[in-house]
Amino acid sequence: MIQRIQSVFLLLLALAMVSVVFVPIWSKLDPASGQELVLTATKLTYAHADAGMSVPTNTYAIAALALTSAAIAVFEIFQYRNRFTQLKLGALNFLLIVATLGACFYYSGIGERMLNIKMPGSYEAGFYLPTLALLLNLLANRFIRSDERLVRSADRLR
Repeated sequence: MIQRIQSVFLLLLALAMVSVVFVPIWSKLDPASGQELVLTATKLTYAHADAGMSVPTNTYAIAALALTSAAIAVFEIFQYRNRFTQLKLGALNFLLIVATLGACFYYSGIGERMLNIKMPGSYEAGFYLPTLALLLNLLANRFIRSDERLVRSADRLR
């Protein structure tokens, strides 16, 4: 089960998606006012809020999508006896990771409008982790498919 390379890829995928919850995804600094806006998986907030600043925006959708994707990847590891189910879970995981990236884009767009429209924000490590997870999911599905082809060719020889 863990000896197969796709299980290692799926475990790394789960670790990448869990770490999205704990690292910043996007930030924007306004040099004129000294305000910094930070997007994490749970909130979009000012780093040093003054009186009159807007309240933090909850972004729990990012955290929910990332944690669901991690849970599916871990569950997919233990479905090693049924490769077709693993492939279906991999397709579902692909959709969840893309939805996570979409939610990150959406909330960073909201942040762009909240603070000095002329200055662009910068994407942090939390944004690139789902991209890494997409690559790991693609590799895992590729090796699952090759295992399935190997088993089918061995069945043909019997």
